[in-house]
Amino acid sequence: MSRKSNARLPPEVNRILYVKNLPYTVNSETLYGIFGKFGAIRQIRLGNKPDTKGTGFVIYDDIYDAKNAVDHLSGYNVEGRYLIVLYYQQNKVTKKMNTEKKKQDIEKMKEKLDAMIF
Repeated sequence: MSRKSNARLPPEVNRILYVKNLPYTVNSETLYGIFGKFGAIRQIRLGNKPDTKGTGFVIYDDIYDAKNAVDHLSGYNVEGRYLIVLYYQQNKVTKKMNTEKKKQDIEKMKEKLDAMIF
């Protein structure tokens, strides 16, 4: 792949890919085989808890390799399941966590207020 040093990528393009809809039986060696065709991989992480099963992260050394993998592997069939490959976006995760914390804080304040009134 010829890379242009002055090529501009969209802001959401990232070295870290978030992979969803993975078969529960898939292992990291299988993912290295699939994603490794597109460039050097720094790390692969698979979800191992009930709420993270079927998801994983693939971290590439180079952003252009990650873009190439997203372009080619979104919708790729692995053991009868079609992969959903997205760029990891920290701000969306942080926003969700902040929302959960704010909901908890509101509930605590409601409890305190109810205790003060009654």
